[in-house]
Amino acid sequence: MTAAGAEAPAPTRARRARAWGQLVRFALVGAVNTGTYYACYLALLHGAGLPYVAAHVIAFASSMVGSFFLNSRFTYRTRPTLRKFLLFPLTNVANFAITTGGVYVLVDVAGMDDTYAPLIAAAAAIPITFVVSRTIMLRPDDRDRPRGAHAAEPDPAAHPVRG
Repeated sequence: MTAAGAEAPAPTRARRARAWGQLVRFALVGAVNTGTYYACYLALLHGAGLPYVAAHVIAFASSMVGSFFLNSRFTYRTRPTLRKFLLFPLTNVANFAITTGGVYVLVDVAGMDDTYAPLIAAAAAIPITFVVSRTIMLRPDDRDRPRGAHAAEPDPAAHPVRG
């Protein structure tokens, strides 16, 4: 509904529905990715005996590769390209800062067990990661854009997502 009480135009509703679907799929991918990260983190922390920060950094980097492919195909239903793969770590800069700072604060400042701290820190980073990820993953590659076109985000109604 708009402010005047009329229903929103169909393209706006469709775009909103598509964004909500992406958010739900992003959360599902995030759950899988968090499970992968956490299993890696625990194996490195307890199995390999690494310090918690080293275990966190290695597990984070490893799970990011899987996250890229899952988000490309499942969340945004877009073709994974080298350009997007190289830009994808930028989607995790805020996530990395929030989770790393969060793990440190929760463990060293608040005295939380280092086994559970990464899960709390990861939850805090989800909204920011979604916004940045969506921006990068849905931006067309230069070779997909007509000559002279600007690098703005495409209109989803004009470029239907193929499943």
